[in-house]
Amino acid sequence: MLFLQISRHTAESCPMHNEKTKKLLMDLVGKMDKLAKKYKVKVVGNWVFPPDHTMVSVYDAPSMEVLLKFSMEPEVTAWMSYNTTELKPVMTLEETLKFLK
Repeated sequence: MLFLQISRHTAESCPMHNEKTKKLLMDLVGKMDKLAKKYKVKVVGNWVFPPDHTMVSVYDAPSMEVLLKFSMEPEVTAWMSYNTTELKPVMTLEETLKFLK
C-alpha cells in the first residue's frame, strides 16, 4: 500500500540553517534503511522543495498501522518534532483505473 507524506517546517527550523534540526535529520537519514527494513517499509522516494521548506515522500508499507509504528521510532519522532506532516494513502493511476472498470 502506498502512502504520500507531505512535511513542512519553518524557515527558522530549516536544517540548512539550524544545526539542531540538521543533526536530527542526519540521525534519521543514517538509520532510515535499518528502520524501514525493521517494519518492512520501502522508501519509494523523497523530494525536497527548499524554497517552500517542504519535503514529499512516498512509502510502500503493509498497512497504515505499520507506518504509524515506524513513525514512533525515536529518530522519526525527533524529526517530526519540527515538521508538520500529512500522511495520505494513495493509489497509482493504474490501480485507480482498475476501480473504474
